[in-house]
Amino acid sequence: MDMVRQIEESWIQTRKKELPEIHPGDWITVYWKIKEGERERIQPFTGLVIQIRNQGIRTTITVRKVTEGVGVERIFPLYSPLLDRIEVHRQGKPRRARLFYVREKVFTQVKIRERKPKNQKQPQDTDQSASPSSNV
Repeated sequence: MDMVRQIEESWIQTRKKELPEIHPGDWITVYWKIKEGERERIQPFTGLVIQIRNQGIRTTITVRKVTEGVGVERIFPLYSPLLDRIEVHRQGKPRRARLFYVREKVFTQVKIRERKPKNQKQPQDTDQSASPSSNV
């Protein structure tokens, strides 16, 4: 059993470097590999992350989108070899970890505040002549 855990941890560490940081409330696009006969293509799925289940190598994310008035949810295994890449479009800051209340709402009614990215710094005001104390 210990050997299985070591293999799982090594797979997680290699895939974690490729994946962006994802939280519930984020608008993402998941690019999933689909095999149709001999061909293989990549299908994008854009939607709102409503749930993340952390279970080691079996970690999954649930993404919801509304297409022509019909809500569609899809569960993606995060460390699957069929997952090509994930793009984060907007980062949300919800008050809950599981956003199941989104299912009952119309998608335009869902209000989730946007989270500011951690790596983006605020521009500092370096212009000293515009300060109000110098005009007195």
